[in-house]
Order: sequence, then C-alpha cells, then structure tokens
Amino acid sequence: MKRDKTSEKKPTRKNSTPIVVRVTPEEKAAIDGHARQTGHSTSAYLRLLGLGYAPKSITDNERVLELAKINGDLGRLGGLLKLWLTNDARTAQFGESTIRAALARIEATQDKMVEVMKAVIMPKANL
Repeated sequence: MKRDKTSEKKPTRKNSTPIVVRVTPEEKAAIDGHARQTGHSTSAYLRLLGLGYAPKSITDNERVLELAKINGDLGRLGGLLKLWLTNDARTAQFGESTIRAALARIEATQDKMVEVMKAVIMPKANL
C-alpha cells in the first residue's frame, strides 16, 4: 500500500506564526551579536532560548585557540631568553638591549593573554 508523501511532510517554519518582540536598536545589536557568537541566526538563537536550550558560544573556542597561539609565542620568547642567559656562542652578538626588548615583548604578550582570558571568562550577557 502506497502512502501519500504530502501527509508525511514535516511542518516548516516558513508559514508558521511569528512572535513579535519589540527591542531597542541597542538590544537588537546585542541579540544579533550573541546569535553570531553561537553560530546561529537571530531567529534560531531566540527560538532556542525560548525553548529552554542554552546555546554554546563558538567565540570561547576561538578565544581558546588565540590563547594557545599566545602561549606558543611566550614559549618561543622564553626559549630565546634561556638561550641568551646560557651565554651560548650563537647569541654572542646580541646585547643587553636585545634581551631587554625580549623581556618587554614577553610582558606585552602576557598582557595580551590576560585580556583574552578576561574576554573568555566575562559573562556575555545577563539574560
């Protein structure tokens, strides 16, 4: 016995009833931003929130990768500093100013890392 395929169609949202929510331009921008952070459209983001789901942010994953890169930079700079401090013949041409510049770069990289970590742990919104 053949089944009628039209009766088995899954309902779509295209012809569904919309829910209108009035927001200020600032609120809309914030909601759009949060939706982008989770990798969803604004409609999908609001639908998920309304249905009780807690969408996960993809921004945090991007920040973790950024932290890993910064950590790699710190490791390379630390290795150079260690090499200079061992009085290796390959680093004899580098003077104190080069070492001070490397230390300043390490401090700047640490500051950058702290800023990225703050962005990861700060709440995205108070929903």
